[in-house]
Amino acid sequence: MKLANNKILITGGASGIGFGLTERFIKENNTVIICGRRESALHEAKEKLPSVITKACDLSNETDRIELYKWIAENHSDLNVLVNNAGIQNWMKIGDDDFYEKANDEITTNVLAPIHLTKLFTELDSLDTIINVTSGLAFVPFSQVPVYCGTKAFMRSFTLSLRHSLKDSKIEVIEMIPPALNTDLGGKGIHDAHPAVSDFVTSVFEQMKEGKTELTFGTSEDRAKANNDSICEYFNRMNP
Repeated sequence: MKLANNKILITGGASGIGFGLTERFIKENNTVIICGRRESALHEAKEKLPSVITKACDLSNETDRIELYKWIAENHSDLNVLVNNAGIQNWMKIGDDDFYEKANDEITTNVLAPIHLTKLFTELDSLDTIINVTSGLAFVPFSQVPVYCGTKAFMRSFTLSLRHSLKDSKIEVIEMIPPALNTDLGGKGIHDAHPAVSDFVTSVFEQMKEGKTELTFGTSEDRAKANNDSICEYFNRMNP
């Protein structure tokens, strides 16, 4: 994809990886729209990046997703990049009383929402790029976030199929595969020891400049290249 002069929607763009991407895309002379369910987070992002366009939207709600698409189609019909970034991560065990409820929330936000948005936004004549943010956990699961890992494995598979099905169209499909980064995903403080989002963003932008469509960083590069033996080795190290 070209890295400048785009109009981009980034879901979950007010925090974490989403905000890092928002900041860099704006720096590269793009118009960026971000959506999220927390008005306070959107307002804080707007204060830091005055040019960003914000839209409150609960992606776990089908009606909100449809309304988001209609708003984009009516007000930003030249949007050409969709970044499916929003996601939630729950640390939990199968014996937890609220396991099913949390699992349902994760599957809705991490799987159903990006599938629905992809279907909706491919109706835009201007769309030429879809970026799906998956995870190194798509390759090797971490048992304390079992459903999150499953959702990312699904999105990895879906992205591969989507890229193939759109290969004769003008739409390019890119997968960003982050490792654990220093964000609040899963809860504050859990990932403080991991690499900075800014380092990840710098790396994936360099890879996009090279024309790559699978963007890795740090440990996710090794996992994306893993075979069955090395996957078992990774799993045993991560899940003692």
